[in-house]
Amino acid sequence: MTPTMSSTSTAIPPSQHPFADIIHRLEAGGAMLPDTPENLMQIIGIYKAYAVPMDFYWRDLLYIAERVFLNPVPAFKYFLPQEYLDLHNHYAGDDADLRIWRGEATAHPELLDFIKKGETKKSWPKLFHHLWHDRINMEFAEACMRAMLWHRKMYAPVNRFDPYLDTDEYKANADRAIRAYFKNNPLMLSLHKLFPEMFIEKVRELSYYANLGLFWEVMAPVFFEMSDLYDEGKITSVPEAMNFLVNGIFAIAGRPIYHHVYIDGECYEIIPKSQGMTWLYEAALPYVESVFYRTAPFRGTKSYNAQAGQVPAEQADFHYGILYADVFPVGTAGIPPTLLMQDMRHFLPSYLVDYYSQHCRGQDDMLIQLGITFQRSMYCVTSAVIQALRQALLYPLDDPNPEHLMANRQFFESQMDRFLRPEARLRDIQRQDYR
Repeated sequence: MTPTMSSTSTAIPPSQHPFADIIHRLEAGGAMLPDTPENLMQIIGIYKAYAVPMDFYWRDLLYIAERVFLNPVPAFKYFLPQEYLDLHNHYAGDDADLRIWRGEATAHPELLDFIKKGETKKSWPKLFHHLWHDRINMEFAEACMRAMLWHRKMYAPVNRFDPYLDTDEYKANADRAIRAYFKNNPLMLSLHKLFPEMFIEKVRELSYYANLGLFWEVMAPVFFEMSDLYDEGKITSVPEAMNFLVNGIFAIAGRPIYHHVYIDGECYEIIPKSQGMTWLYEAALPYVESVFYRTAPFRGTKSYNAQAGQVPAEQADFHYGILYADVFPVGTAGIPPTLLMQDMRHFLPSYLVDYYSQHCRGQDDMLIQLGITFQRSMYCVTSAVIQALRQALLYPLDDPNPEHLMANRQFFESQMDRFLRPEARLRDIQRQDYR
């Protein structure tokens, strides 16, 4: 049974929260994003455009974590070898652990074509495309990874990934890999002996490369499948899109999160699968918390006066993520979200290109509009995370017990409290003219 707004509101009093209308919508099985055909078209189109570069992001993140490792001059870390382009996604293809997307397990055809020809549509050597900056912007992926690393102490108590990075077992595993990697480099081995924490901390960063790569390996086929279902007329509303994400979260929740390094054909388990780290608690929730909510002020957008309180004194008060971002000043060269928008622009479905042609002030405005669409889509993803947490921790939306419905209500209200900050865009995305 899908609950209606009236069934909940008659069992318990209406919410008095400033976002009461949105809370009632969540209680009725909806999302923070209003259910309109235009919103659905935007978010599905942007999921497709996001999934193609994401198919590169997760492969390259794993390549860096597993193969580049501690290369002191990783000049070619964005030059993905064929081995990783052919690497099978565990959630697509005929040999999938759990087949989410019906497409191929290897790199997406649109991605392969872009790697070969880029935006210039020229079959130049890969180095030329790279120097011309005609490539996938891995700097965005690395910015997300660094946000997770920097906010790593915010994930307790359910997350076990971060505490493990400070254990003696992790340090011993990392030390073995470091010594193996530098076994023919006496200078680096000497540095490691003199400053052992220096390389250990770098390995911690690389473990977050692996963490994010394994997270996005799941999300790429989820978004591809949502796009295909929309094209087939099988996803027809925003709640249906959100529920597909909720079901995906539960289906994939237990996938292992690990970090293996391959040196001279031998595998070194920095974080073994036997530790039992899982996708939901060790990757998905930290990603949402650090990237959607927190991140950090984007350098180059404006000046912040810390003495005037323009930068929070406590790291826990940082709210600069996509759910709060003012896309207009953020949409400038070199800012991580804009790098993502540039990547997505190459893979937009035709219906989204047509939509932007009606609402953009020319090609230069498209990245801004992409950013706002992406913001809408991430509010839908965040709604799925909120509904999944409610489903895991609390009660069904159609529970007949008023006490249980009130517990759900209090949970939703606590989640909406985070959007009372003036910079939150929750109010903006309620309006279709927010462009």
